Amino acid sequence: MLYLAQVTKNPYLNELELQLLVMETNEHLWQKTSETLYMENRETLQKFNEGVLVLLEVDENKQILQIDNAKNWILDIVTEFLSEPRLTPEFIQQEEARIEQGRQEITSKNLDLIRRHLEIETQREQIQAVESSLSNS
Repeated sequence: MLYLAQVTKNPYLNELELQLLVMETNEHLWQKTSETLYMENRETLQKFNEGVLVLLEVDENKQILQIDNAKNWILDIVTEFLSEPRLTPEFIQQEEARIEQGRQEITSKNLDLIRRHLEIETQREQIQAVESSLSNS
């Protein structure tokens, strides 16, 4: 998994640590995170100054596989963002498809909730009828 992190200094331990900022969930899709990651191999982190942004490749056990300065990666993103029009027909079509899929999921969940509500209401009425017949007996 890929993370963007900032090298920070732990004021209590007076050692450098990694403050995770965002993690890649899919290609070109990132999610904010706020975990702190401590490195067992302190020598690797010592080559970075406090405040530097780094890219981390981390395995499922939060073990760092690779750490690189994020400067060039960030500059590439900024250059790409400034040079490419963001609202291409393909991008708009993808977003419309994503929105439509979201609408369909919400509609499906809403119909399921309505069905469940009706089932509960029917069961409640049946219970009331049984209670009524028992109290009349």
